[in-house]
Amino acid sequence: MAQPFRIGAGAGYSGDRIDPAVALADSGRIDALVFECLAERTIALAQLRRSRNPAHGYDPLLETRMRAVLPACARHGVTVITNMGAANPQAGGAAVLRVAQALGLPARVAVVTGDDVLPWVSANNPPLMEAGPQGQTHACELGELVSANAYLGADALLPALQALDAAAARPGAKIVITGRVADPALFLAPLMYHFGWRADDWPLLGRGLLVGHLLECAAQVSGGYIADPGHFDVPGLHDVGFPLAEVDAQGLAVITKLAGTGGRVDRLTCTAQLLYELGDPARYLQPDVVADFSQVCFTELGADRVSATGAGGSPRPEMLKATVAYRDGWIGEGQISYAGPGARARGELALQVLAKRLDRLGLGDLERRAELVGVDAMHGPRLGGDREPYEVRLRLALRCGSPDQAQLIGQEVEALYLNGPAGGGGVTQTVREVIAAASVLVPRSAVSPQVELLETGA
Repeated sequence: MAQPFRIGAGAGYSGDRIDPAVALADSGRIDALVFECLAERTIALAQLRRSRNPAHGYDPLLETRMRAVLPACARHGVTVITNMGAANPQAGGAAVLRVAQALGLPARVAVVTGDDVLPWVSANNPPLMEAGPQGQTHACELGELVSANAYLGADALLPALQALDAAAARPGAKIVITGRVADPALFLAPLMYHFGWRADDWPLLGRGLLVGHLLECAAQVSGGYIADPGHFDVPGLHDVGFPLAEVDAQGLAVITKLAGTGGRVDRLTCTAQLLYELGDPARYLQPDVVADFSQVCFTELGADRVSATGAGGSPRPEMLKATVAYRDGWIGEGQISYAGPGARARGELALQVLAKRLDRLGLGDLERRAELVGVDAMHGPRLGGDREPYEVRLRLALRCGSPDQAQLIGQEVEALYLNGPAGGGGVTQTVREVIAAASVLVPRSAVSPQVELLETGA
């Protein structure tokens, strides 16, 4: 019987821990390690960084992650696949080569581009998938567009994997780096390539997509987001291990983690992750396949070993989803703390003072959040009731039309030191630009994925 393909999750978001990925690369006996690090706004913020410096725009932790895992990946023949190229995969690929050269490792990097569809969106002004309060809105009506990136599928990554193997004249690190690709597709692509699955074998693709969906958030399926002491206990949460999947040629998978690491992999954690971001379980729309998860079954095979079966699939959608990011004003924020007897009353008085001062500044009609953290910040004043906390943290945030306007918010909060209730302290001020996101559909003809192979010797 052929050995299963072993694929590990190296990250579930941009700021994830790095040491569990190193452990997988070093002792997981894996064939591929996937770093999934893009969210809807992450790539828009990366586009902003690139606009300020053409050499930037890839994930800020790309070099740190590669420096940590490439030695083990090169030693054990592990292929790295990641969307840490973000808004600038070419610059990201060059950065990876620099890291490999500094480590004395030969490396081959396949850079995948083609997800940037801003020119098409600007020219065609498609309607948003989300209807606003005033009815249908079109992309170019949102304001200044920052980026538009289509969700590519596994089919865009297959040529990159082929290029890496075709150039495999000597050992070394092998990396696929891309921008916006559907998260599960990062895992589906190496399965398709390894087993030779056809791009229209919908049941097989549905099973492979299930593997990707279970692994894409890393420790979320191995206990890293379910701990609730006394209800759902997670052993060794400080050292929770990242998951890996053992997948056979028929797409049947076992979800597990490294022995000796913290966390838990069981029916509960797998079910929670299965339901994550899932609308209709029978029609999970992805670029490669419409997956059917309605009949998925999880079976515990032993400690931290769960089989995943029952997924299916049907033909892929005709259109691709794209995330459009646009400038949407500025947030000015200030915070201050009150503690001891009467902390809540002093915090409420401070909010009243701030409301009057905002009116005087002509900012009283702007969208705002005014809250006491520890009382009403999460669920509003009704659920806060008459609880009397020992300490509260006042937070005031307004959406403003300019950075100068936003700067006034924190200044007014700081003025409470000598112009507000007694005992305030620990003031912080922030001003940040709002990059909002919306979704549109684009035709497949709007994308043209390309692969560029970069290579360096030791």
